[in-house]
Amino acid sequence: MDFTHLLRPKTFDEIVGQEHLVSVDAPLRVLVHKGVLGHSFFYGPAGVGKTSLARVIALELDIPFYEFNATSLKIEELRRVFSQYKNALQKPLIFIDEVHRLSKNQQEVLLPVMERNEALIMGASTENPFFTLTSAIRSRSMLFELNPIDNKALEILLQKALQHADIQVQEDAQEYLIASSGGDGRAMLKLLEFAANINTNVTLDILQSLRPNALQAGSSEAGVHYDLISAMIKSIRGSDADAAIYYLARLIEGGESADFIARRLVILASEDVGNANPQALTLTTSALTSVKQIGFPEARIILAQVVVYLCASPKSNSSYKAINKAIQAVKNGEILPIPKNITQHNEGYLYPHDFGGYVKQQYLSKSLHFVDFLDIGYEKKMKEWIKFLHQSD
Repeated sequence: MDFTHLLRPKTFDEIVGQEHLVSVDAPLRVLVHKGVLGHSFFYGPAGVGKTSLARVIALELDIPFYEFNATSLKIEELRRVFSQYKNALQKPLIFIDEVHRLSKNQQEVLLPVMERNEALIMGASTENPFFTLTSAIRSRSMLFELNPIDNKALEILLQKALQHADIQVQEDAQEYLIASSGGDGRAMLKLLEFAANINTNVTLDILQSLRPNALQAGSSEAGVHYDLISAMIKSIRGSDADAAIYYLARLIEGGESADFIARRLVILASEDVGNANPQALTLTTSALTSVKQIGFPEARIILAQVVVYLCASPKSNSSYKAINKAIQAVKNGEILPIPKNITQHNEGYLYPHDFGGYVKQQYLSKSLHFVDFLDIGYEKKMKEWIKFLHQSD
C-alpha cells in the first residue's frame, strides 16, 4: 500500500506538523483564503510537506497545478505552459522542486511572468533559496520555512496510516517508526510500507532490519552542514561538553570529514580559548595531524578528547579581539612611521637580553592600545607579568 499517496493532504487541516503555516489564523492560510497569496518559495528538510502544501494551495485556489523539478527543467516546457495560459482568465500554479538548482537563465525566464502575474510561481528546496535566487526574484516573492515534523505530529500521521490498512504494528515498532524518522513524514510512511509488505504484523526487528540507524540530515547539505558545525562551536564556547559531543556525533554520522572538524577546532582553540590555556592550540594542532593519518572510525576518539578538553578549558578571546582592532585601525588609515630604533638598521636599538630581558624603549611612534588581558587561566599570569614589566615605565 502506498501510504504516501494515500495520505497526501487535500486541505490545510490535513497537513500535519506545520501549524505556523496552516492553522486557521496563520498568515499563509489567510492570504490563500483571500486569494491574494503571491509568488512563494518553501524551504525545509525532506519529507515535511513542501510539495503537499503547494498542491493544497492550488486546490484551495482552484487553479491548474504544474509540477517541475529544477534538475531536469527545460525552458521550453515553461514557455509552453505560459503560452497556454497567456490570455486565460485563470492563471496556473507553477511549482518547481529543488528550486535552489535553478540556473540564472531559468530564473530570468520566470522573472517577467512573475512581474506580470501571468502565473503563480512557487518553489521548494531543502536549502534556503534566499542564497541562490536572484535579488529580482526574491523581491517579488515570499519565503516560508517548514519545520521538521515533531514526534506528536508523526504519531498522528502514523495513526492515520494505520486506519487505512489491515496491518498490526507492535507498540515498540510504532515508537521506532517515529523516533527513527528524524522528522521526515515521508520516510516514516515508506518504512511502514516496506515493513508491511514483508509481514502485516510489523515488529521492531523487521523495522530495524530495514533501517538499522535513525535518519538524520547529512551534514553535506549546506544548511545542515553549517548549522551543525556552528552548534558544536557555540557549545564548546559555552563549555557544555554534553552538547558539544552530541553535535560532534551528528557531524560524524552525517558524513563530515575528520580533518574539517579538526581544522575548526584548531581555529576555536586560538579564537575562543587563546592564552587562557595556550596548550589548547598545541593539542588541537596535534589532533589535526593525527586524524589525517588515522581517519575514521578511530579519529572519533581523538576528536572527542579535543572537544571535551576545549569545553573544560578557560576561555579568552583577547587575542582575537586585539588583531581585529589592529586591522581595523590600519584600514582606517592609522599608518605610523616605524621608530628608527626598531628598523632593520637598528639605530639606537636596545637589546632586551642585555638588560635582563626587558628595557624600556619606543616601539610605536604613537600610543595605541589593542590588547586587553583577561583575569582567566594562564592569561591572568601573562597580564600580571606584563604589568610587572611596565610598572616602572
